[in-house]
Amino acid sequence: MSDLTKVPHVLDSREVAKMVGMRHADLMRNISHYVDVISTNAKLRSLDFFIERDYIDKKGESRKRYDITKKGCEMVANKLTGEKGILFTAEYVERFNQMEEADRQPKELTGRELMAKALLEAQAVLAEKDTTIAKQTQLIGELKPKADYTDRILQSKSLVTITQIAKDYGMSGAAMNEKLHELGVIYKLGGQWLLYSKYQAKGYTHSETVDITHRDGRGDVKMNTKWTQKGRLFLYEFLKKHGILPVIEQDRDEKPLLTIVG
Repeated sequence: MSDLTKVPHVLDSREVAKMVGMRHADLMRNISHYVDVISTNAKLRSLDFFIERDYIDKKGESRKRYDITKKGCEMVANKLTGEKGILFTAEYVERFNQMEEADRQPKELTGRELMAKALLEAQAVLAEKDTTIAKQTQLIGELKPKADYTDRILQSKSLVTITQIAKDYGMSGAAMNEKLHELGVIYKLGGQWLLYSKYQAKGYTHSETVDITHRDGRGDVKMNTKWTQKGRLFLYEFLKKHGILPVIEQDRDEKPLLTIVG
């Protein structure tokens, strides 16, 4: 339903009386008669033609008048004869056309309305910015754990043992080696964990020779595998693909991905 239907355009009965050359009191008497007749028909509403209003006269007394719709003007015109009826019809049709045309034109806002509009637009812009900031904050929060862990890796230049790496995942070194063996990264030979050929020659590991003494006093050497920071970063990306994350990136509500082996 349009605004025009909700609030119809009207002419004041005092103005209409001048347009038809009648005393206002005489026009009011006629309209009251029209209203009485219309009210006898249940299919009709007098308010679609004439709307009763009050006004204050020059003496400060309250008087009755009517707002007359376009339909009401047509009824008034039908009761007029000769040139008077023709001229009134032409005049009221022109007036209603002007009012309807004004509805179709952009409304010129008052200073107060302009300020209110500017305030609403500013609030909308701020709300949009707040939403954007909230989304960016969430994204930063989601990415920060990864940055923290990778930064920790890149800042260190030294070799690390599998036990040190495993600690970041809440695991023991033995459990980490078993998991990497299960995933096809390393295998055990002569007591040392070695990379499968597809991962060799990439600078991921470095073998260190360690002097040891057996219980019977015999001297010997043992080869230990340590991981470079490049290898540590490789493990991070590799394990992540298999759903295994360092503790710093694990959801607190999630169950551990691996059973810790002591």
